[in-house]
Amino acid sequence: MQINKKESSNQLSDSLKTRHLTMMSIAGVIGAALFVGSGSIIAAAGPAVILAYCAGGALVVFIMRMLGEMAATSPDTGSFSTYAERAIGRWAGFTIGWLYWWFWVLLMAWEAYVAGLILHEWFPLLSVNVFTLMMTITLTAINFMRVSKYGEVEFWFALIKVIAIVLFIVLGILAISRLWPVGGVSGLSNLSAHGGFMPNGLGPVIVALLGVMFSFLGAEIVTIAASESKNPVEQTKRAIKSVVWRICLFYIGSIFLIVCIVPWNDPLLSQTGYGAYRRTFEILGIPATKWIMNFVVLTSVSSCFVSGHYTASRMLYSLSKRGDAPALFQKTRKNGTPVFAVLASCVVAFAIALMNFFDALKPREILDILMNTTGMIAMLVYLVIAISQLRLRQKMEREGQEIKLKMWFFPWLSYLVIAFIVASLIAMTFIEQYRVLVISTGGAALIVIFIGITLQFKAYRRKLAAQRPLKRSYF
Repeated sequence: MQINKKESSNQLSDSLKTRHLTMMSIAGVIGAALFVGSGSIIAAAGPAVILAYCAGGALVVFIMRMLGEMAATSPDTGSFSTYAERAIGRWAGFTIGWLYWWFWVLLMAWEAYVAGLILHEWFPLLSVNVFTLMMTITLTAINFMRVSKYGEVEFWFALIKVIAIVLFIVLGILAISRLWPVGGVSGLSNLSAHGGFMPNGLGPVIVALLGVMFSFLGAEIVTIAASESKNPVEQTKRAIKSVVWRICLFYIGSIFLIVCIVPWNDPLLSQTGYGAYRRTFEILGIPATKWIMNFVVLTSVSSCFVSGHYTASRMLYSLSKRGDAPALFQKTRKNGTPVFAVLASCVVAFAIALMNFFDALKPREILDILMNTTGMIAMLVYLVIAISQLRLRQKMEREGQEIKLKMWFFPWLSYLVIAFIVASLIAMTFIEQYRVLVISTGGAALIVIFIGITLQFKAYRRKLAAQRPLKRSYF
């Protein structure tokens, strides 16, 4: 369903600008996984981790181009979920929409917990649980603002991350050019020193690639948010083009500099909660590195929480508009905010935040189990986008429709992307650390598919019953 200008009380706003859309997409991708989690990936794969990030970045470029083709033709707040319904079937849109919503509401709880850990480190007199609840309440409130105000908040949140990464890249370039006076970095020598470019073989690089592909999930937010701009078609085309190269620069560029500056076998890289960026700053002699990176990570997880909440609420709104969620969730306030979708999307985060106060429930273990059910959703989203683009593009060409943003080398590149994703999913079943994610997410997907098909079957039976003529009784 295409979202046009506000026509009724159940329509979204149209006040997001291009800079809002671009920063929102960056905000969803650049989180704690980049600043903290990348260290363990580098430690496992060595300098060859660059290949994993390049391959993952290329996949995201292709996926975003596919999504951009569909979104530029028919912008919709349901994005790939709506396109899946049109291309594959209602069950597909229902399933991927609800799984995507589940992913973001759980990620909200995780980001609030990470923020609580950082604040507790700064102010140890208050427990992590108190800070987690405080952050959940504070960040949730932002999504009740007018969407233009929300866009401004998210813009400045994301800008802090962007500035931090740009400064990091500048310092890194100075260091490998031997223009930085501290650290003793010797150019590109760390790419081949300490056992070579691929010291642990190809296996860890493949494992790293699978992990890297998960970290890029969030770039697609721009196509969800574009429907709340004044010119969604043009805004989508411009945002897609800019987001792709910026994310690749920030991810691939910064990771390349890290492996040039920090030896891959540095024991601090794989230390829990330490982070590759922090270790790089330390080697370059930047003072108060720990506190600087804690601030950047706090801003980052807060931004991810806010963008995740926005995304979840808009997906729930779209599901409701298509009849796949209760009608209540499509109700909007005068400012265009889908208030009940926003409320429903924060329920899980609130529940987990409150659960933290009861140690007997082992909230961290429960959160880990729940997060496992989202482990494969990124791959499923990518697969759905690729299949939907292939089928909708074929349909548009048959009908002679204008295609405003074309996927490159169609259809061969589309087929190649689908084959790559399917091969990755199969490979994950043979890798121990991903097997539990495959089983958990696969189980969750089957449950959602079953619910969706059951609801559609009941709706179909009700429709048949309504069309069947009533039998007249004479007794």
